[in-house]
Amino acid sequence: MKEFIELKILDAIRKLLTEKVNAKLNEWQFLIPMFEFSNYKCNSAIVPVISLSTCEQTEKERIIKIDAYSMSISISLPDNSESEMYCYAYSTAFEKVLIKDVTLGGIVDIALITGKKVVPPKKPDCGQEWELVISLRITVEGMKI
Repeated sequence: MKEFIELKILDAIRKLLTEKVNAKLNEWQFLIPMFEFSNYKCNSAIVPVISLSTCEQTEKERIIKIDAYSMSISISLPDNSESEMYCYAYSTAFEKVLIKDVTLGGIVDIALITGKKVVPPKKPDCGQEWELVISLRITVEGMKI
C-alpha cells in the first residue's frame, strides 16, 4: 500500500527535528531542551506542534501538476530568563539543517522557510509562554507517490 505524501512529509519533518536539529543544538555550548515527539512533559524536552495544509498553487505549478503545501511548526516555551534565547536557537538550528536538506531526504522537491516569528508573552512573569512559529512552503511533484 502506498503511503500518503502528507504523512511522508510529516515524518520527514519529525525526523529532521529529532535527529538533525537536535544534533545541531548539541554542538552548541548551551544546554537547550531537545525535540521529542511523545507524551513526555518536562523542561528537558520540547514537543512542537506541526500543521500541514495545501496552499494556493501558482499557474505554472497547476500546469505541470506540482502540489503545494503550507506548514507551520509551533514551539511553546515556559517564560523564563532563557526562553527568548531558546527560540532563536531553535530557529537558527532549523534553518541551518533545512538549508543542507531542502528535499527532506528526497520526499519533496523543495521546502523553504517563508517566515519565522518569535512571540513573547503578553505579560511577563504571568505564566504565559514564549512561542516560536516557523512557516514553510513545500512543493511536491504530483507523481512522487
